[in-house]
Amino acid sequence: MARYYDLHPDNPQPRVLRQVVDLLRADGLIAYPTDSCYALGCQLGNRAGVQRIREIRRLDERHPFTLVCADFAQLGQFVKLSNAFFRQVKAAIPGSYTFILPATPEVPRRLQDPRRRAVGVRVPKHTVTQALLAELGEPLLSSTLLLPGEEEPLTQGWEIKERLDHLVDAVVDAGDCGLEPTTVVDLSGPEPEILRRGAGDPSRFE
Repeated sequence: MARYYDLHPDNPQPRVLRQVVDLLRADGLIAYPTDSCYALGCQLGNRAGVQRIREIRRLDERHPFTLVCADFAQLGQFVKLSNAFFRQVKAAIPGSYTFILPATPEVPRRLQDPRRRAVGVRVPKHTVTQALLAELGEPLLSSTLLLPGEEEPLTQGWEIKERLDHLVDAVVDAGDCGLEPTTVVDLSGPEPEILRRGAGDPSRFE
């Protein structure tokens, strides 16, 4: 059965945050809130966790994952950002955007898009997510909690616990975080390409 952690949305309890991070460091898989939908998350090196996410969401080997980073500096460790896009990305984070960018050697090949050698990155504007990332000290490897055959992601912690009780190790509940996923912008080529219009304003990349 999954553990259930109830965190205050504005002042998350440090003791509970430490318990969640201890679980992540023990190769656990969690469902957690972001500024746009709940997500499934594990540590970057957790191979079994990646496979569990693929199984829960029924994703093939080509489906990209996202590195959820604490800030711009951490993001810069995992992707290469050209001068042309530097200011645009920095101005848009934290926020509801996912950027596809060329990966650095810090990102395992198995997590990169095999054609472009790119990976998705984002910096969320969510108090609980930021507190988790600060405690963990590294990005969370994540995927939106959208179950197979469903058009909208799960948004209620109690429902996630009910439906994924034997599939994840913990559910982090900090209240409703909305239904709209991030806006996805591909910056791996010479010009920005909007792959999905979501919660972030896409006009700044058009």
